[in-house]
Amino acid sequence: MTKIEKIVLSYSGGLDTSIILKWLQETYGCEVVTFTADLGQGEELKPARTKAEMSGVKDIRIVDLREEFVRDFVFPMLRANALYEGQYLLGSSIARPLIAKHLVGIAREVSADAVAHGATGKGNDQLRFELAVNALDPSIKVIAPWRQWNIRSRMQLLEYAEKHHIPVPSDKRGEAPFSIDANLLHTSTEGKILENPAEVAPDHVCQRTVDPVDAPDTPEIITIGFESGDPVSVNGKAMTPVALLTELNRLGSRHGVGRLDLVENRFIGMKSRGIYETPGGTILLAAHRGIESITLDRAAAHLKDEIMPSYAELIYNGFWFAPERDMLQALIDHSQAFVSGEVTLRLYKGSASVISRASPCSLYSADLVTFEESAITFDHHDAEGFIRLNGLRLRSLAARNGR
Repeated sequence: MTKIEKIVLSYSGGLDTSIILKWLQETYGCEVVTFTADLGQGEELKPARTKAEMSGVKDIRIVDLREEFVRDFVFPMLRANALYEGQYLLGSSIARPLIAKHLVGIAREVSADAVAHGATGKGNDQLRFELAVNALDPSIKVIAPWRQWNIRSRMQLLEYAEKHHIPVPSDKRGEAPFSIDANLLHTSTEGKILENPAEVAPDHVCQRTVDPVDAPDTPEIITIGFESGDPVSVNGKAMTPVALLTELNRLGSRHGVGRLDLVENRFIGMKSRGIYETPGGTILLAAHRGIESITLDRAAAHLKDEIMPSYAELIYNGFWFAPERDMLQALIDHSQAFVSGEVTLRLYKGSASVISRASPCSLYSADLVTFEESAITFDHHDAEGFIRLNGLRLRSLAARNGR
């Protein structure tokens, strides 16, 4: 085993990383610095410092990354209208490169020669963490305990915790019904009772949004303002990125917006089923497409739609810091120069529907599309030549094929 002098651990304070912390201390016999990223996940941050102190950690980092998360990761992704496999808004995927970035930064600051994470060998997160570290500082070693130790089950985790006097809350001692990952953009739930895709997920799995059936019977109308592709206001009130997403999460949650039951293809090679709740992100996706519909040229809009699956797949697979993602981002960001204006949506029973859009940069011309007399001259005879030229190859094919 390579001699390690200091490790920076991505630490949540939960059962897995609490045990990983102790295992690293015992296995490598070196100082472990804990790093907890505040991405808006909520209550689980509170005990993290206390648990780390109880484990003898001297250098405990709890860093508020919410603004950076939304401004520099979520919003650039939303400019692309990114959806993995046409549905998933990438709530977990987009958080990992930010965590890895700060893991590397802290490792450099404290002269650590390794970082560690709690991702399992079956999941996507190990790739996202480690590919990001490879891109940012390949000299730093990455330790993945789930690929090294002999622990293979939750029961063995609990046995290890008991043997090493690691406190385990009473509600964590039984068999976990499912695994939850949360941040300001979304909540994802996987495993156990969700592992059979033929079974309907229990109602209590969703914790961020109300059931659309139980949502208010009266629709709520909201307006989102955009500047150069990014949302900047809700109902006329300018907001910071975090405040804006928080407000849209509140509104979307109330109306049951953003629920998704998905069987996806992991990069590692297997299928998995997850329940995702992304209320604010779902509203923003609809609104962004709404403002793009009147501000983007047809060819530019279609090109964006063509590259979007590749862009989303890069994020899902852990290539946020790869040059091809940077290249696509430059193209996407260039397209957003005139994507400004306001979009009005109706939130109702799980849906976020665009009902109007307006922009000072609009390409939409009522004079061109009207069936009435137009102030803009449009010669209908021009369409005849347009159709004949576009039909030329079809007529040639038909003649050859004897039609």
